[in-house]
Amino acid sequence: MKFILFLIAFSLGLVFQAEKPKEIKILRSEFIYESAPFPECHASTLVETSDGILAAWFGGTRERNPDVSIYTSRLSGEKWSTPEMVADGVVDENLRYPTWNPVLFQNKPEQLTLFYKIGPSPREWWGAFKTSSDEGKTWSEEIKLEEGFLGPIKNKSVFLPNGDILHPSSLETSKVWTIHVEKSDANLENWRKIEIENGSFNAIQPTVLFLPGGKIQLLSRTQEGKVGINYSEDQGETWSRVKGSSLPNNNSGVDGITLKSGYHLLVCNPLQKGRNKLSLMGSEDGNTWEELLVLEDQSSGEFSYPAIIQAKDGTVHLTYTYNRKRIKYVSLTL
Repeated sequence: MKFILFLIAFSLGLVFQAEKPKEIKILRSEFIYESAPFPECHASTLVETSDGILAAWFGGTRERNPDVSIYTSRLSGEKWSTPEMVADGVVDENLRYPTWNPVLFQNKPEQLTLFYKIGPSPREWWGAFKTSSDEGKTWSEEIKLEEGFLGPIKNKSVFLPNGDILHPSSLETSKVWTIHVEKSDANLENWRKIEIENGSFNAIQPTVLFLPGGKIQLLSRTQEGKVGINYSEDQGETWSRVKGSSLPNNNSGVDGITLKSGYHLLVCNPLQKGRNKLSLMGSEDGNTWEELLVLEDQSSGEFSYPAIIQAKDGTVHLTYTYNRKRIKYVSLTL
């Protein structure tokens, strides 16, 4: 009888098993490329396909330069493919804008989407996307998001139980940074924007975790020295005010994931200043975190803007910026 009650409680989200991994084993740790036709890169994203892991990032002369474009590479078997430019900010022969912060997301079984931003700066950019019916080998023409919507700003979108997609987003102005979420259906139609009270925090680039009982948690980059944290208990329709978490933040991006087991992972710079250390953190409840693995720890340098996913076989895959020169990839088992 107790076992039956346990199963009922588990199905209702009242019981949630989220045990700390007993062992972490690194399977691969490597650069996606050794040389490329662009000197700088940043802001990677990744997604699992039937033909391996697909990664994307922006690359060009330097961030904000008009030649900055979106590139992809695929890990199929043992080798990453040569980086390929798949999107740019060309308006016409006389005008070109930089592109920013790609986000890969499988919105339908037959459709992979590449979100990105176009514009002279984060204060003036707009959202766009392309779709692919062959897992990123070819892409559609660019589609601009409707006015007032940006799509996911840095971190991956997620599906909600009702089939809607939750896009973690944010807005930068000259005076304040604010996070919000956007919702769409699986066809990327019927967009809605849901505001969030940011309180005293200048927060951007939220990442999404799932807690027991249908509760959703956001963790965000802030200017206030701590990772911002807030919650929704109604599938993202309303949100608590942003507060400071127990995690330090150096005003740089983070990314997290709730594993199939219910355990939470977060990749971040566990510092208040500098981007020279990058770690994989773990939590059973989304509030108390411990360092599981140090990915980088050097006296100087930039290791930042991570992305993390869990594949269907349970392996974890992550990428991050390595000194703005290359994108580093790590895969591991828990």
